[in-house]
Amino acid sequence: MSDDRICVGSIGGAYGVQGDVRIKSFCAEPTAIADYGPLASEDGKHVFSLTLLRPIKNGFSVRIDSVATKEEADALKGVKLYVSRDALPTLPDDEYYHTDLVGLTVLDTGGQELGKVHAVHNHGASDVLEIRLPGSSATALLPFTLDAVPTVDLTSGRIIADPPEGVFPDGKDA
Repeated sequence: MSDDRICVGSIGGAYGVQGDVRIKSFCAEPTAIADYGPLASEDGKHVFSLTLLRPIKNGFSVRIDSVATKEEADALKGVKLYVSRDALPTLPDDEYYHTDLVGLTVLDTGGQELGKVHAVHNHGASDVLEIRLPGSSATALLPFTLDAVPTVDLTSGRIIADPPEGVFPDGKDA
């Protein structure tokens, strides 16, 4: 995936029988997904113009200009929606797009490598970084709070972490 596009949502399939689809927005302000202009599929081959119809459980009911039937809507299930990074607002210094965090090296406050950010999750309370441990397929979940992650340096591609006890195995935490 190119760094010039960011995933802002995904299509969950048909909603009703008129060709409407259900959309899950990944935007901080969920309705903003409709503000960025046409959205593209991951491969860039399909472009979608959205009209938000109404909020529904876990997302929105949406009309896509090129979709007229339930079957066409169901065929789009699982499609991720991308927008040009240039269309997104500039973030304050202490906020980050999840895509910018994935792949960063995580070091403890003493400079020892803890792993690399594999994914960023949010299950309601706050963001959690999934860190892939060095030389392993195992991961650890690090709260993405100022206490646990005092420094994010996108320019150098690293995060300095002060993890709570028990997050990393083998005494790799405070």
